[in-house]
Amino acid sequence: MLPFDFEYYRPETLKEAVDLYQKLDQQGKQPFYFSGGTELITLGRIDLAYTEAVIDIKGIPECNIMQVSGDHLLLGSSLTLTGLEEAGLFPLLTKTSSEIADHSARGKITLGGNICARIFYREAVLPFLLAESMVLIIGTEGKKMVPINDVFQGHLRLNKGEILVQTATENRYIQAPYFTVKRRQQWETGYPLITLAALKINQKIRVAVSGLCPFPFRSPAVEESINARGNSIETRVEGALNALPQPILDDIEGSSEYRLFVLRNLLLDALANLDREQ
Repeated sequence: MLPFDFEYYRPETLKEAVDLYQKLDQQGKQPFYFSGGTELITLGRIDLAYTEAVIDIKGIPECNIMQVSGDHLLLGSSLTLTGLEEAGLFPLLTKTSSEIADHSARGKITLGGNICARIFYREAVLPFLLAESMVLIIGTEGKKMVPINDVFQGHLRLNKGEILVQTATENRYIQAPYFTVKRRQQWETGYPLITLAALKINQKIRVAVSGLCPFPFRSPAVEESINARGNSIETRVEGALNALPQPILDDIEGSSEYRLFVLRNLLLDALANLDREQ
């Protein structure tokens, strides 16, 4: 149970949701867009989230789309991780998402909820960063389609009242060779330590990481070192480690030194696998 009461709204259209947010915000009710609801429940219980009005967007058709349109795969933000896993339309996303939380939780966690979450990990964003996906966002100024790498800098930088509606990913990225793995301190239980996702396109390897820093990231400097094929794999990985963003997490899940040790080995595995792929 949450320690506060709130009004509940379930709009049927994107315009209704945005207009409702604006109205409730003007009333000082601190409205909260709700899809899976796991973060509101988790953070609300420990006084890190509060609202007087919840706007449930799960019933909006555009937020539930899962289809191929031309040469793009469109995925709605209200799709659950379980639904994405069962559909298997984007193998890198399927594998990455299938290791988030447990099966029961994945049936409630949504794609948009994970990408927009306040927790460190947000692993579901990694494949989209690598695939240079576009995201459809709607707010008071209307709809806009923008590259995810332009608006995801540590977190998805939405303006007040905006909604992440869909992602759009080109088929050539979906079909590209990939590598992804998650390491936990306690094997198959507990929070993740490091999640690494990599994709090879046009003979270049791209890498995105979650759990190392207080935010998921894809770094051009890291990829420049990784793709310096005139060097040994070990030298390429050491160069990548030297180019990492800061700070490195150092907490109960693992020290910064241990996280770097794990990442080093994951990068070695990723390069060994993807260097062989054409």
